[in-house]
Amino acid sequence: MGVALTRAAQWTTASSGSVKLESTPMNESLLKDILSFVEQFSSRHPREANHVFKEPLQWNSSLEASDFKTEYTIRGHEVESLEKDKDGRPLLQLSPPSISVCSFGQLSRIVQLANDKGLKEVRAGLEANRKPLVKILGESLAAVAAEDSSVPLEKVDKGHQAQETGVMLLSLLRQLDTQLLRGSLEHVSQEAGLGPAAAVKKDVELLKRFCSGGKKRVLKSVQYTSDYEFTNGWRAPPWRQVHGEICYLLIAPCDTEPLHVTCGTTGVFLNGGIKREGEENAYDRSSDVYKDLVTLLRSRSPHFAENINTQDFAVQEEPPSTQQTQHVESVDAEEQGQPQRSYEHQEKNVHEKGRQQLSPNKPGGKKKLEPSLKWKNLGLSPPHEEGENKKSKKSAGLEMSEEASTRPESKKKANFSLASSPGRQSSQKSKTHGGGQGTEDFSESSSESEEDEEQPERRPESNTDLPSEYWQIQKLVKYLKGGNQTATVIALCSMRDFNLAQETCQLAIRDVGGLEVLINLLDTEEIKCKIGSLKILKEISRNSQIRRAIADLGGLQTMVKILDSPDKDLKCLAAETIANVAKFRRARRTVRQYGGIKRLVELLDCVADQAALTGEQDKEVEVARCGALALWSCSKSTRNKEAIRRAGGVPLLARLLKSPHEDMLVPVVGTLQECASERSYRVAIQTEGMIEDLVQNLNCENHELQMHCASAIFKCAEDKRTRDLVRQYEGLQPLVTLLAEASNKQLLAATTGAIWKCSISPENVAKFQELKALEAMVGLLTDQPEEVLVNVVGALGECAQNPANRTTIRKAGGIQPLVNLLTGTNQALLVNVTKAVGACATETESMGIIDRLDGVRLLWSLLKNPNPDVQASAAWAICPCIENAKDAGEMVRSFVGGLELIVNLLKSTSQEVLASVCAAIAKIAKDEENLAVITDHGVVPMLAKLTNTADDKLRCHLAEAIARCCMWGSNRVSFGEAGAVAPLVRYLKSPDTAVHQATAQALFQLSRDPNNCISMHESGVVKLLLGMMGSTDEALQEAAAGCVANIRRLAMANEKARYG
Repeated sequence: MGVALTRAAQWTTASSGSVKLESTPMNESLLKDILSFVEQFSSRHPREANHVFKEPLQWNSSLEASDFKTEYTIRGHEVESLEKDKDGRPLLQLSPPSISVCSFGQLSRIVQLANDKGLKEVRAGLEANRKPLVKILGESLAAVAAEDSSVPLEKVDKGHQAQETGVMLLSLLRQLDTQLLRGSLEHVSQEAGLGPAAAVKKDVELLKRFCSGGKKRVLKSVQYTSDYEFTNGWRAPPWRQVHGEICYLLIAPCDTEPLHVTCGTTGVFLNGGIKREGEENAYDRSSDVYKDLVTLLRSRSPHFAENINTQDFAVQEEPPSTQQTQHVESVDAEEQGQPQRSYEHQEKNVHEKGRQQLSPNKPGGKKKLEPSLKWKNLGLSPPHEEGENKKSKKSAGLEMSEEASTRPESKKKANFSLASSPGRQSSQKSKTHGGGQGTEDFSESSSESEEDEEQPERRPESNTDLPSEYWQIQKLVKYLKGGNQTATVIALCSMRDFNLAQETCQLAIRDVGGLEVLINLLDTEEIKCKIGSLKILKEISRNSQIRRAIADLGGLQTMVKILDSPDKDLKCLAAETIANVAKFRRARRTVRQYGGIKRLVELLDCVADQAALTGEQDKEVEVARCGALALWSCSKSTRNKEAIRRAGGVPLLARLLKSPHEDMLVPVVGTLQECASERSYRVAIQTEGMIEDLVQNLNCENHELQMHCASAIFKCAEDKRTRDLVRQYEGLQPLVTLLAEASNKQLLAATTGAIWKCSISPENVAKFQELKALEAMVGLLTDQPEEVLVNVVGALGECAQNPANRTTIRKAGGIQPLVNLLTGTNQALLVNVTKAVGACATETESMGIIDRLDGVRLLWSLLKNPNPDVQASAAWAICPCIENAKDAGEMVRSFVGGLELIVNLLKSTSQEVLASVCAAIAKIAKDEENLAVITDHGVVPMLAKLTNTADDKLRCHLAEAIARCCMWGSNRVSFGEAGAVAPLVRYLKSPDTAVHQATAQALFQLSRDPNNCISMHESGVVKLLLGMMGSTDEALQEAAAGCVANIRRLAMANEKARYG
């Protein structure tokens, strides 16, 4: 619990500034192990369970007084344990929400009482007590716990003079720590697999070949800092493995000081100088993250960079029986739901046969290959291949032998690099630039959509399926590979003449290895070649398969570097290509990891709010537009949203929002509406004055811009201040006008969503009423997609809270389509439609239509829905239906099994469901026959069991239900026997006056039983009721007086019987 929490757990800083445990699989595993340990501690270690902590563990708990039974003293909301320490202080104290615990025995009871909320309690306890061992054991023993676990217990006992139970507790906690670290390592190993460790080992062995003497020597030495290798193939200490660190190397180049290198699942980087023993601060990152060892060495050692191009590598060709290259794309931990795909490059079609015929090599023979830029950029060549650098790279273009250009060797190298490079992404933590442990990991929001799941490969089966463009593009790619600078530029220009939006052309470039060449060209010094390459990549990256291939080949890292280029055209093209590629999680994460978010935000800094711009300003605006496009794509990741905010993107986006250029506004508003799902952005949009600009842009002619503005308002209008600002800036009128765009479903969905959220404010509802919005929305209740219906019905439900609007909806013919929607399956739609039908049912005429359409039966059937939100909304809607139906009692009895169904919902764990069902039972119980039926179904003990609740909403409706149920038979006596009287008396201390009225009425009914009067008097009800007898609420006044009168009559009868 000490080392594991410090080194294995993944922490993050919340917006409030407090440190929280992240919601990651590793943390969930840690919490479950700790929960299991604590839950079983009392039974397994009874002696240590009684050990009193040095300081109490304190946190905000979700437990209430009603959760505690025996062994505790309950005073109102507060709870104390009967078990006390030597000074007489309780070992557990609860004063909601704060809880204080001083022993493991009490901790065990808490997690047992919490049931399914046990994990929540453990999480809250750990977050509030970052150093639990200090509080449990004291400073001295906690310091020993953090040391090497090999320290013997006798030494600890003697050195720290601790009690024997404390030392045994220390031993148990050490065992837990070991178990947690082992579980974390297993999680990391399963997540990363053996691939990264094997890849690093292979790369190190290959680098060691370069350390031999002679002319070919490019390194002095390469050695591990640790000789011990764990079973998973990793060499880093366990507490560093949980951060994705595989091993540490000491590399001595020929021309620089020795380099201390960390190899991890996210790449390689320089550390603070880890020696064999090592110190914790030495693990801090002191350089950028590189995708492999060669890339790092090329950047740090000019001698290595110069001589690595001249090294000879022997490539042993596989026997013809097994000659096949297969690439299986590894799947990140966060993308395990996606299918893996394989590219098998065999002789399956005419085009590949042709390539084989051009090869001068015989099967099974040896050949010499150039290492090529592909090898340098993506990783080391595999040891089973031999090759030789025949021609050096020129300033632009890549010269290759005819053999290399006609065989798919670049793919073979790419496959090795992708499968083995330690630079592959993982969900483990990175470190902040400049050292120090970062709180950011590379996982994404669970709610984030994966737009482009892997699509099946569509490969032609014969040459008859291939258009001529396919072959022509392949010829051009060969010129790119083997030509000089001029030939490269001409080939790029010729390639752009093709329709690159056509999938055949896109896949032709990929199939012949053109993507590798195009990405390699981005590393040249020739601006023309870079621009030509980026223009092609920008077009073909609209294909999802091409996007993933670009990301696999390291193209995003290179494009991020180009964002620093002084050439504005290059910046624009790089940003636009990033915008196309960053359509899936791993690509977005890569952009963030390599510093792309900050660079893209910097591109937004321009003067864009002027209609007339100079040539230079126009270029700056175009750069900003492309940067906004890229940020728009990246902002689909929750962590990228936070990165944009930290980089200062909000004020820059606010400035660009005032631009008169629509092509600029679309990506800017698109980014804002994507980020508006985060509260920090909603507050910023409001405080930066962006609501006015969003409203103003609703009046433009661009439907896409209107859609994004409406979507941003939809997300921001959760806040009342934003709703008021939309009305203040006259934004309701254009929203209603946009309802006429029924053919544009995306725009309609955004518009109706904005209207729904704005209609939460009654002032906005009045304005919508003036603008005839309700009639327009009723017309949208049929033949619309579900995303539109959810918003339309939600808006009608809010508007129907006003009596005049209920009449409008009925007269517009809205009741029937609303009732028809009750048969749907969309959970969000069902929640909204039940609310709307329930609101309309408060009007007698509308209720008649609902009853005639069998709407009440449909509402009742929704009580069977597994979604608690649907259950609660349906129960709330049933209440006005029962109240306003002509023969409500008979109608309810006609539903076979309906009464039993609603009584059984009193077993729900949802507070909202319980409150709504209690309200419905209060209406049902008005009919005597129905009351008798629900009594037979056991409604009395179920209601009595709920009386210990502290939720005022539930209290109000529960008291009302109890008051109604007292009207039948001996129910009053049953409530008293079930212990419902004393908790009800406590309800009178609530600050909610509605609770007072319902409770007084329930107590009045219960007071008609003598035993209940005695229980009330003992609970101190008289004093509370006397104060309420002076209330201005006549119903409360009357019920309180009646209850006191009944108690007084019993007292007088008792005195008369006693004294005659």
